[in-house]
Amino acid sequence: MTNMKMTRDEEHEFYAKPENQEPQGPARRRQRSKLTEMVPVRFPPETLEEIRRLAEADDRSVSSWIRRAVEHELEHQAG
Repeated sequence: MTNMKMTRDEEHEFYAKPENQEPQGPARRRQRSKLTEMVPVRFPPETLEEIRRLAEADDRSVSSWIRRAVEHELEHQAG
C-alpha cells in the first residue's frame, strides 16, 4: 500500500492490479448519521462550475463537497 498522493490515472493503474485490490484492515462504517431528505438548491452556472472544479480537486462528489461546505459554515457560525 502506498501513502503518497496519486493522480486518478496512477490510482487506476495501481488498483487495476489484483494484488492491490485486497482490503486493508477492518471495515469501517460512516460516523455521520444517515442523510434524511433531498433539498433542491440552484446555483448560477459559473458558481456550479467552480463547485464542480473544487469537488473534483478534492476527489469528492458535488453533493459531498456542498455538504462539507455547509457543515463548515455551521461550525463557523456556532463560534
